[in-house]
Amino acid sequence: MSTLILALTAGAVIGLALGALGGGGSVLAVPALIYLLGFTPVAATTASLVIVAVTSATAMSAHARDGNVRWRTGLLFAAAGIGPAMLGGALAGRIPAVALTAAFAVVAGAAALRMLRTRRHADTTVPVRPGRAAAAGAGLGAVTGVLGVGGGFLAVPALVSVLGMRMRNAVGTSLLVITVNSLAALAARAGTVDGLDWAVVGPFAGAAILGAWDGKRLATKVSGGTLQRIFALVLLAVAAFMLIDAAA
Repeated sequence: MSTLILALTAGAVIGLALGALGGGGSVLAVPALIYLLGFTPVAATTASLVIVAVTSATAMSAHARDGNVRWRTGLLFAAAGIGPAMLGGALAGRIPAVALTAAFAVVAGAAALRMLRTRRHADTTVPVRPGRAAAAGAGLGAVTGVLGVGGGFLAVPALVSVLGMRMRNAVGTSLLVITVNSLAALAARAGTVDGLDWAVVGPFAGAAILGAWDGKRLATKVSGGTLQRIFALVLLAVAAFMLIDAAA
């Protein structure tokens, strides 16, 4: 299969995940870029940030029109994560590739297990606790910077289980967090962006944007609990694969 077709296919799947689940796209983007398209771990994490930033911003606009973005909570998360995301991005290039892959797998697996254990879906009127939101946002920003992920696969569990947000609102709000965190991490990785293969990254991002629109429509037809379980199972599968690869 040609590189272009692989990039388009992977991009469509990742966009679908971002649009429907509010996260998980970068968890899928990094292994796709490494194992299917031959990127190094550092280049893959940088390219993933580019792809996820533009795709998340597009998907967020659709969710915002439906009133599914809680701006106050999302901006609080994002603001708290900007500094850690930039610091993590500056340090990422110094981490060995094997350690980066293993850390990625462990974080994704932990987030998936938490999602599977979360059963309650609180009402959207649950008050936001600024301290907890800021602490969670800072942690998400650090993970974004180091691992090159948007943080949605952690933001969604945090918004649902820590802040009591309903799944559909968590999906829309997490896209705001992902967009801001990804752009902050990219600012710290500016020197590595020029070396990316844009003939691959461009079509990948374009397909992801189109997939995100379909994912958003899917989110309106599937229950929040089902979305949450799908989200968690995909994360577990990806985490297991990457952990096995890192140990090999």
